[in-house]
Amino acid sequence: MSHPIPIKNLWFLLSYAHNLAEFSSQLPVAIADEDDIPELLGRLLVWLVERRIRRNLTRAYQTREARLTRVRGRIDLVQTLCSDELRQGRIICRFEEPTADTPRNQLVRYALTYAASIVGETKLSHRCVQLASELGRLGVSYRRPARSEMAREQIGRNDAEDRALLAVSGLVLDPRLPTEEAGNSYIARLRRDDRMLPYIFEKAVAGFYAHQLPAREWWVRPQKQLDWPIHAPTSGLRPLLPGMQADLVIDSRLTDRRIVIDTKFKTILRSNQFGSEKFRSGDIYQVFTYLRSQTGGGDRHAEHAEGTLLHPSVGEHVDESCTVQGHRLRFTTVDLGGEIATICATLRSLVEPQPI
Repeated sequence: MSHPIPIKNLWFLLSYAHNLAEFSSQLPVAIADEDDIPELLGRLLVWLVERRIRRNLTRAYQTREARLTRVRGRIDLVQTLCSDELRQGRIICRFEEPTADTPRNQLVRYALTYAASIVGETKLSHRCVQLASELGRLGVSYRRPARSEMAREQIGRNDAEDRALLAVSGLVLDPRLPTEEAGNSYIARLRRDDRMLPYIFEKAVAGFYAHQLPAREWWVRPQKQLDWPIHAPTSGLRPLLPGMQADLVIDSRLTDRRIVIDTKFKTILRSNQFGSEKFRSGDIYQVFTYLRSQTGGGDRHAEHAEGTLLHPSVGEHVDESCTVQGHRLRFTTVDLGGEIATICATLRSLVEPQPI
């Protein structure tokens, strides 16, 4: 796209792509047109951390072992009797102790330190460093916890602030944030037309429907794996077949309706050899294969599933549709240069019943 996407619209996409939509209206961070994403994320992270510190960091219980002069928790009799601790008037105890040195707090401290290195605003960078040091004084280690550690973190209903904090921290540390290296300087800035945008666009569309559609009425499945309905394959066929993965499959829980959405971060039309603008044939074949390959297998939603090719645009709009062999195909754009309310309306329209 030749025109830039407004920063407010880019933040709208990011908030849905990274599960921040439910918090975005609560975050009092002004968004200016001259902002870049690192600065915006840095200000959000600082605000959330300051708020979390004022309300005390979330703590967890950690098992500790210590040599004490009085009983605390459970006595480790074997170690106590096999050592000289009793002669010195001590016993070895194991007990649970609350600590702020949890994986979630470690991730936040690590993200603050990293944010300080990528934001261009000096004052903001210093504040990130100060807060990272404050977390260190509160007992939080400087390390990036493994994904397995974060997966074991239990975030309850009362930990809404921690969910927002972890989402922003994760976004700051996202390895897909484009970087440039010049000498010893390290810059991470998200341009409005950069290589991260296709990833953001795809995730934002899925996040929008997951957040906006009532779960009791709709089943939203991003990155849905589809099976080839093959019969009598030769011995070497299966490992050679490419996988089929739809960007987004939305099923109605109340009817037999299914909508398969494939996001394409490119112009919806291209010029052919004769100078005429056409839809891209490969994209049509792809989404139609997603639809037809799933029929006849007993899935009631698959028999008349709809396919939508969704492209971004700036300042223009295309919305055409037709029915092919019982499947409604739609070719449409969402104007990322328009008002956010218009973007939302366009996305909502994709799940509204289409006239045949």
